[in-house]
Amino acid sequence: MGGSSPCASCKLLRRRCAKDCIFAPYFLSDDPHKFAIVHKVFGASNVSKMLQELPIHQRADAVSSLVYEANARVRDPVYGCVGAISYLQNQVSQLEMQLAVAQAEILCIQMQQEPNLPTQIDQQDDNKSLLLSNNNFNNIPQYYSFPSSSNVTQDPLKRESLWT
Repeated sequence: MGGSSPCASCKLLRRRCAKDCIFAPYFLSDDPHKFAIVHKVFGASNVSKMLQELPIHQRADAVSSLVYEANARVRDPVYGCVGAISYLQNQVSQLEMQLAVAQAEILCIQMQQEPNLPTQIDQQDDNKSLLLSNNNFNNIPQYYSFPSSSNVTQDPLKRESLWT
């Protein structure tokens, strides 16, 4: 940036930081790890080309995305951020299933407390019936403990932020 200290990229690349350095606004000298990991994964030349092709108002978001993806790629070289997304999608699916089970249990309890309501609901479309009793809901928890479709197993307690 032409100031007293060069940006993190110019420090790492051991070059003089010019006034118009494309990296200076996004890779400050006080956080050299941020550029180092992006450089390791994408290369300084490629990052420079990407930033130059973008309008100035989109560059900060692009750098943030590059840092996130680079951190994800270092942690999981095969799947990168797709592994993290898959993990979160599986977690959402499991929580949705747990919510459905809880709602079914609430419905069952409500139906048991209402003595006037019938215990059988007829469905005319396929002539099947749903028996609302405890027997049908005892087996539900086995359905929400399904295996992950991702090969990446991550312990939520050991997870680190990908934004660093």
